[in-house]
Amino acid sequence: MATQVRSPLEERLAGIEEVECVTPDLNGVMRGKVMTGEGFLSGRRLQLARGVLLQCIMGGYPPARFYGSDDGDLALVAEPGQIHRVPWSEQPRALAICDAQELDGRPSGLSTRGLLRKVVERYAEHGWQPVVATELEFFVFAPNPDPQQPFLPPEGLDGRRETGCSAFSVSSSNGLRPFFEEVYRCMEVLGLPRDTFMHEMGVSQFEINFLHGDPLLLADQTFLFKHLLKEVALKHGITVVCMAKPLAHTPGSSMHIHQSIVESESGRNIFTAEDGVPTEAFSHFIGGQQAAMADLTALFAPNVNSYQRLCHPYASPNNACWSHDNRAAGLRVPASAPVARRVENRLPGADANPYLAIAASLAAGLYGLEQRLQPSEPIQGEFEAPDSLLLPCTLHAALERLKRSDLARELFGKEFIEGYIATKTMELSSFFDEITPWERRILASQV
Repeated sequence: MATQVRSPLEERLAGIEEVECVTPDLNGVMRGKVMTGEGFLSGRRLQLARGVLLQCIMGGYPPARFYGSDDGDLALVAEPGQIHRVPWSEQPRALAICDAQELDGRPSGLSTRGLLRKVVERYAEHGWQPVVATELEFFVFAPNPDPQQPFLPPEGLDGRRETGCSAFSVSSSNGLRPFFEEVYRCMEVLGLPRDTFMHEMGVSQFEINFLHGDPLLLADQTFLFKHLLKEVALKHGITVVCMAKPLAHTPGSSMHIHQSIVESESGRNIFTAEDGVPTEAFSHFIGGQQAAMADLTALFAPNVNSYQRLCHPYASPNNACWSHDNRAAGLRVPASAPVARRVENRLPGADANPYLAIAASLAAGLYGLEQRLQPSEPIQGEFEAPDSLLLPCTLHAALERLKRSDLARELFGKEFIEGYIATKTMELSSFFDEITPWERRILASQV
């Protein structure tokens, strides 16, 4: 009797009973369904209600007209290179990152992963390939069962909690070595390469730098890494927080995006001429970013808390100025060899949807390349941003700017932009339904 030969995917998923089939919603939150391993391997179609992609961060949905009045289904189609055995689970499980497609096979206009794919395809029409890298910052805290209380660092090996800012420390006294060792192991199993890991400026704050590569791959890696962090933290009795600003009087957490563009055939960086000097394309890319950043701020800074980071800035600028190696500028050109010339977008926070933030930044740069836009003069040293390069400093102001933006609709489609605004308006209204401790503490006795 002939032995049946198993496919590489069947080998990879041997013994797996359940596959978590997920796709990012507009907030970058994993949404999807758990499918049997048998059903997944058989290619059975998995469907998801369209409205799920516009789900509010606190639950609930905008009116059905924003995602089709029938609230019909989308198909979840697994990305072949993003099907993984889950290394942190005691029971054999798998996770598959999926594209959300219309039932006729067209990309869904509500899918942020699909939007990023479209931007990359637009570059390909010019013979170009974007190259990006993300830098993600996050905090590690003790469990916080009472959200009325502030976050605290975990208790260290010496029985004390970290109190000062230990930037670039490599000490083991915080007791987090076992946690990070498992994070590294899980990253290796999932094929997530890391460049550097470091203790950042904030109390119990850390940063990972991913290696540069294809934008969709980097978005997938960032998306998966954030999920990995939270799952491994639960096993170690701690919590990972990717809010933009979880602690007062402390630097917030960013997700800086490094961007360069290469010729698809030669691999040449189009930002650098043969003699090593910056090209016109380099200027046009920056000009496009500057022209679009204010309109697209709500995509980079999607939550009320995002503006706590931007309006109390410590190397978290809410401006569209650009500079050579100045962290006070929203667009920074890091010191590098000419072959690695790139533009760093410093606006997105750790709370941003990586697919949407990368798509918005690259789409803005492409707009500048296509329109041959010229940037402002670079700034250096201490400076005050001109009014024309200031960005919205509240979620309300950012949404109002997005509402008026024809450019945003041109870049991402009316369906997505209006659905995004509807969901974010609901989230903002939910925030205003609560009275903060500051209001009770200060205003109750003084006004």
